[in-house]
Amino acid sequence: MPALGIDTSNYTTSAALFDGVNVLQKKQPLPVKPGALGLRQSDALFHHTMQVPALLEELLCEDGARGLGEITAIGVSDRPRAVEGSYMPCFLAGVAAARSIAAALHVPLCKVSHQQGHLAAALFSAQRLDLLTGEFLAFHVSGGTTEGLRIAPNLQATRVCGSADLKAGQLLDRVGVLLGYAFPAGAALDRLSRGGVLTRKIKMSMDDAGCHLSGIENQCKQMLEQGAARETIARHCMESVAAALLEMVSYTLKQCGKLPLVFAGGVCCSEVIRERIYERYPNAMFAEPIFSADNAAGTAILALESSPL
Repeated sequence: MPALGIDTSNYTTSAALFDGVNVLQKKQPLPVKPGALGLRQSDALFHHTMQVPALLEELLCEDGARGLGEITAIGVSDRPRAVEGSYMPCFLAGVAAARSIAAALHVPLCKVSHQQGHLAAALFSAQRLDLLTGEFLAFHVSGGTTEGLRIAPNLQATRVCGSADLKAGQLLDRVGVLLGYAFPAGAALDRLSRGGVLTRKIKMSMDDAGCHLSGIENQCKQMLEQGAARETIARHCMESVAAALLEMVSYTLKQCGKLPLVFAGGVCCSEVIRERIYERYPNAMFAEPIFSADNAAGTAILALESSPL
């Protein structure tokens, strides 16, 4: 008997069912105008409000969903991170739908942060849901978050380090749009980078538990002005982000000691970044891309895990 999960993050509407073994999910990106670098929160909230009902209909009417039985719990992301003051209006669309469904079905409602959902989805993908009650080091790398975290049981997170300016996903989107791709541009930039070669030495360092990514954007703009190939610029950008993450991992390990390493968030879909991490940390855990990018799987998983039914 499954739990239903809903996530209305900044750029993806998603819903998922989890029955304790398998995840069935649907996603729909929010529409962004060509050349734009994102959406205003008011527009994101509007588009989620329009997309949630149709997405739920599509998910719940699938043949695979009909055989799972009655829904026993509802999970929803209600804020970006589980810290005081963390808030984004776009999550209101998901919360409104989740509260209504939970009330109609008389089942528990489980509110979690978007970050906790990401971590739970990554653990499911890596076949390590046992770590929900354990300790590990997590690196949540996306358009809204670039953090190294120490995770205690029940996904209680303590920030150890992170970006002091741009988030990694913001950087990839800005450089991707600079090179002519539509927002969000991270996946396209990653593909482009595989045909490029490094022409500059990459040097990243940590400063007071923070890395600085805005300089990479300036370097990429300079390279474009100087006539560098698009593939070369993309490679420089991706390798620089990978180098920054390696510095974050090294710093976090020094601060927290040796614990399992888990990588979550859309930026962690990058093949270039995965390769660089695996070279240094072969036991690192990455989610499959469908569970790395924004998804509702983690909210469904956490709802079922916490349900008393």
